[in-house]
Amino acid sequence: MADWTDRIVGDRMTVDREFNDRVAASEFQSQEWSLIMTATEFEIENADDPDNARIVANTDKLEGMMPHIEEAGKRQQSMAGGGGKNDGGGSIIDTVKGALGLGNGREDHDAKLAAAERLVQEYADELQSHLESNGKWEQVRRSYGD
Repeated sequence: MADWTDRIVGDRMTVDREFNDRVAASEFQSQEWSLIMTATEFEIENADDPDNARIVANTDKLEGMMPHIEEAGKRQQSMAGGGGKNDGGGSIIDTVKGALGLGNGREDHDAKLAAAERLVQEYADELQSHLESNGKWEQVRRSYGD
């Protein structure tokens, strides 16, 4: 099934460029988005049904990658001089609370995971729309199961 993604590398690059504005407007920084995309696999749901087939983002690996994604965001923020949306000082007490699942650390984590899942599905929808408008969707859909 990975073969179908090999066939659309150029299309993915085009969608990546077009999608950069959405990523920039999101809560994710470029390094975080790169890791999100690395942890995401794209599949075609209902590939046998032309009317209901669609590209979906399989984000099963995203949960395990979130600590790395969050750390990349913190590093990128600190290299850019801090001042990020979540730049609250990060006291040792906040760190311990977060590690224990107390306070809003878990809520922040869950919210960020949900936001990543939404954004990556928007990307999948955009990719499918791009393939449809360029007359490639049917070929890609049919080749998915091969």
